[in-house]
Amino acid sequence: MLDIKDALRQVPLFTEIPEAKLDWLCEQGTEVWRQAGEIHRAEGEPADHVFVLLEGEVRITQKVGEQEIVLATYETPTVFGELPVLMGQEYFWASGHAVTQCHIFELPKDAFWQLLAACSCVTKVILRTMALRMQAVQNLSQQREKLAALGTLAAGLAHEMNNPAAAVIRGATNLQDIFEELPCMALKLNQQQMTKAQLEFLADLQCDVTKGATLAPRLDPLTQSDKEEEVTDWLDAHDVSDGWKLAPTLVQAGLDIKWLETVAKNVSADSLSDVLTWITTTLTGVGVLSEIEQGSARISHLVKAIKDYSYMDQAPLQEIDVHEGLESTLTILTHKLKKGIVVKREYDLNLPRITAYGSELNQVWTNLIDNAIAALGLVARDWGLKTGNTQSLIPTILIRTKHEHDRVLVEIADNGSGIPPEIQHRIFEPFFTTKGVGEGTGLGLDMTYRIVGKHYGNISFTSTPGDTRFLVRLPIAANNKLIEREIA
Repeated sequence: MLDIKDALRQVPLFTEIPEAKLDWLCEQGTEVWRQAGEIHRAEGEPADHVFVLLEGEVRITQKVGEQEIVLATYETPTVFGELPVLMGQEYFWASGHAVTQCHIFELPKDAFWQLLAACSCVTKVILRTMALRMQAVQNLSQQREKLAALGTLAAGLAHEMNNPAAAVIRGATNLQDIFEELPCMALKLNQQQMTKAQLEFLADLQCDVTKGATLAPRLDPLTQSDKEEEVTDWLDAHDVSDGWKLAPTLVQAGLDIKWLETVAKNVSADSLSDVLTWITTTLTGVGVLSEIEQGSARISHLVKAIKDYSYMDQAPLQEIDVHEGLESTLTILTHKLKKGIVVKREYDLNLPRITAYGSELNQVWTNLIDNAIAALGLVARDWGLKTGNTQSLIPTILIRTKHEHDRVLVEIADNGSGIPPEIQHRIFEPFFTTKGVGEGTGLGLDMTYRIVGKHYGNISFTSTPGDTRFLVRLPIAANNKLIEREIA
C-alpha cells in the first residue's frame, strides 16, 4: 500500500503541488477507512472537511421524502465534498456512502482554504472541477425540480378529479336503475286506459317539469324542510304511496301544492299515485344527468388546466398570456388552497402578451405560490395562533400584475410570518432550505431564479412579519434575444 504522501501525489489536484506544501498537507489531514455500505458523512452533518478519495468508490445521495436520490458517484482518485465548503454551506446537503471499501483522506476546511490561498495550481484545478460539478448538479436539480413539480401536479390532479369522477360513476349507476324503472312505469300508466286529453296533459306535464327543474331556485334548508312537510301532508291526504319519498324531489324541482292540485284535477284519483311516482323518477333522472354533466365539466376543466399549465402539444417558446399561466397554476394547487387560504387577484387587464417558455414560467408561479401556501399554514385559526397575528386571522395570498414601461410585473405576496432576516440573503442559493432533512430539496427558489434569468428578467423580494412579497419582472422586448437563442 502506498504511503499517504505518494497516494496524494496521484490525485490530479495535487500533481503539481510543491513538495513542502504536500508535506504540510499530510500533517493537516486524517486518514479514515470505510467498509462497503458504511456512511462516511450523513446529510445534515457539519460541512467542516473536504475529502480525498484515495481508494474505493463513494456514492453521494440525498433524501427526498422517503426516497434517496443519487446525486453523484466518485471513483479513485478524486476530491469530493468541496462544493458545500466553497459555497459557505454550514451543513452537508447530501450523504456519502461507501460502495466498496474506501480509503479517505479528510482535510479540515481551514487547511483547505489555506491550500487554495497558497497554491495557484490547486486553485485552478479545484475551480475547474467545481464548475463542472456545479453544472452537473444544476442539470440534475433541474430534472429533479421538474419531477417535483410533476409530483405536485399529479397529486393535485388526482385530488381534484376524485370527487367529480366519483360523481360521474355514481350518477351513471343511478341512471341505469332509473332507465330500468321508467319503461315499467310508463307501461303501467298506459294500462290505465287514460283519455287522449289526459295523455296530452301528461306529455306536456313531463316537458314542463323537466324544463322547470333546471331553473328552480335552491332553497335554504329550513324552507326546504317546511315545504317538504306541506307536500308530504298533501300526498298522504290523497293516498299517494310513499309520499315522504316523493316530496324532497318535487320540492327541489320547484313544485308546490298548487301544482299538485292541477295534476289531481287532470288525472283520475286511481292513477294519481302512479303519475306522481313517474314524474318524480323522471325528475330524479334529470338531476342525475345534471350531476354527470357538472362532474364531466369539472374533469374537462381540470384537463384543460393541465394542458394550459404544461403547454402540451405547443412549441416551447411562444406568445403567452401571463394571467392564463397564473390561473392554470392556481387550478393545479386548488387542493391546497381549499384549507382556509384566500386568494386575491389584482390583474392589469391591459397586460401585453410576452414571448416566453410558458411551461417554465408556470413552474416559477408554482414554486412561489406553493411556498406562500406553506408559509401561511393549513388552517386560518392555526395560522393566527402560530404567528401571533391577532389583526388578520385570514391567511391570504395576493397575486398582482402590472405593466411597468417595458416590463411585465408579477407580484405574489402572503401575510404569513415572513422570512427571517438572517437567511434572506441565502434563499436563492442552490440546496438552501429552511425545512428539515428530507422535507425539502432546496431547489425551488434556485430554479425560479434561473428560469427568470433565462427570460432576461429579474426576481426580488421583501419580507417582514405579515407581508412577504416576491416580484418577478419580465421584459416585454426580450423577444428577439429569446428567439435567437432558441434558433441557436
